[in-house]
Amino acid sequence: RGELQCVGATTLDEFRQHIEKDAALERRFQPVYVGEPTVEDTIAILRGLKPRYESHHGVKIKDAALVAAAKLSARYITERFLPDKAIDLIDEAASRLAMELESVPTEIDEVQRRLTQLELAARQLQEETEASAREQLADIEAEMEDQRRQLASLREQWEAEKLGLGDVQSVRQELEQAVREFDQLQTAIKQKQAAGQPVGEGEYQKLYELDLRRRQLQERIEEEAEEPAKEEADRPAKKLLRQQVTEEEIAEVVSAWTGIPLSRMQETEKAKLLVMEERLHQRVIGQDEAVAAVSNAVRRSRSGLQDPNRPIGSFIFLGPTGVGKTELCKALAEVMFDDENAMIRLDMSEFMERHTVSRLIGAPPGYVGYEEGGRLTEAVRRRPYCVVLLDEIEKAHRDVFNVLLQVLDDGRLSDNQGHTVDFTNTIIVMTSNIGSQAIQRVTEEGGDEQVIREAVSAALSAHFLPEFLNRIDESIVFHPLSRDQIRRIVDLQVERLRQRLVEHGWSLDVTEAARDRIAAVGYDPIFGARPLKRVIQQRIENPLAQELLRGQLPPGGGVRVDVRDAEFTFEPLAAEERAEKSRVETVAVN
Repeated sequence: RGELQCVGATTLDEFRQHIEKDAALERRFQPVYVGEPTVEDTIAILRGLKPRYESHHGVKIKDAALVAAAKLSARYITERFLPDKAIDLIDEAASRLAMELESVPTEIDEVQRRLTQLELAARQLQEETEASAREQLADIEAEMEDQRRQLASLREQWEAEKLGLGDVQSVRQELEQAVREFDQLQTAIKQKQAAGQPVGEGEYQKLYELDLRRRQLQERIEEEAEEPAKEEADRPAKKLLRQQVTEEEIAEVVSAWTGIPLSRMQETEKAKLLVMEERLHQRVIGQDEAVAAVSNAVRRSRSGLQDPNRPIGSFIFLGPTGVGKTELCKALAEVMFDDENAMIRLDMSEFMERHTVSRLIGAPPGYVGYEEGGRLTEAVRRRPYCVVLLDEIEKAHRDVFNVLLQVLDDGRLSDNQGHTVDFTNTIIVMTSNIGSQAIQRVTEEGGDEQVIREAVSAALSAHFLPEFLNRIDESIVFHPLSRDQIRRIVDLQVERLRQRLVEHGWSLDVTEAARDRIAAVGYDPIFGARPLKRVIQQRIENPLAQELLRGQLPPGGGVRVDVRDAEFTFEPLAAEERAEKSRVETVAVN
């Protein structure tokens, strides 16, 4: 008794479950509650660990990287605690650089893999005799030549950077050896002094020389580390081999863990964000106010000016059916993630009953489906940077809005298992047909924008609670589509049909007269653009499918759609016309 010293470490949950239940065991320990350190404390801890990780990975870790690791992990990695998650960030970022120094850079590996894929495709196409295969082969060979030039340039840059790194790596090895010898000799001297043994003058002299050598090598490494900054203007914009862990490397690791783009924006991305309205208008015709509001929200997020405790943006899209509310969400997902399906879509008609509310955050303990989690919370946990579309929000039960209040105000939501899900990197869009009749009526009567807004505001206030409406950034009115806008949508729909035919080896030419006829037949001020799809499907796609099945169009052929006596006609395209059409389309795309 009194001779055994025991220190244990556990979590609060495990302490309550295993130790607190046993009073006899608990009273033999003195609980010491250790709270999570602050960001400032974490930075101090990381500075103490920095030499150990630099020595282990053989890279330099800048102080700005330590600060970024503490701040970014505290904000974006919500399910773990400091300093553990910040230390892991530093460790992974340093190990990535160390691996890149010893292996082929990622940029070269990606080009090599793409070149291998193209070579395989070219070998297979060389065995084909069709004209379409020869055209494909020519395109692939042109891309292969471009990839080979890019690969040669990257390899030349890599070899040049490796020559400069060889000296630094050898200096680092010398430094590690000098540090080991210094520590060993210093320990031996201290042991002799503690034992009362005399220490020779030669040992002190050697200790001094090792310390001097250690300092000189450290200064050389620091000078080499500063060299890239001085010669930045003469070197490539992006180095393949890096020796310093900066805040950019930390941001890349956080992005890989969470899917949230945090790395410094390249000039190309900045240019895209500045013209984001134009990119969205390539799919969404009209609705300038809605496109501008969504674009501004994304720009605020990527420039770092958004409120860190709220979603990127929260909107209610109001308007008649078929005017582009859902299409704008798809276009936004395509612009941000290069995939229109990269969004979380929930149809609120599935949450009309009170008991269905639990499906959003998960069933309570003891009920079926408790282990599965909620549809909304689980989806956002897996993809925290996304567009959340709540379609036809007016059909949801009123209790659903109580759940959404926390999301809109604080940017977080707790699921049935106690996990707090972060919504601060989501764009929340709710669509509704509330007030669509008023919008339609006022538009037909020639009313101005202010009259429409007053009518819509009255309809919203009658259906939604004030505390819910007050937490939404903007309520955006989508106006009925004009004939001119319907005509422009026809061009978009026809282009999609043409792309589908191109995938099967056919070309399509729809004349201006045929496009005008589609717009005239499909125009409906009440149902918006949806009738256009039915017209194209019934009047164009169905007859075209029959022509293809009858063999009227040879493989690799083309068809021209025209209109005669208010009826659509289908004529095969001559080979010369197909070639000219393909050339014009290629020039237009480029």
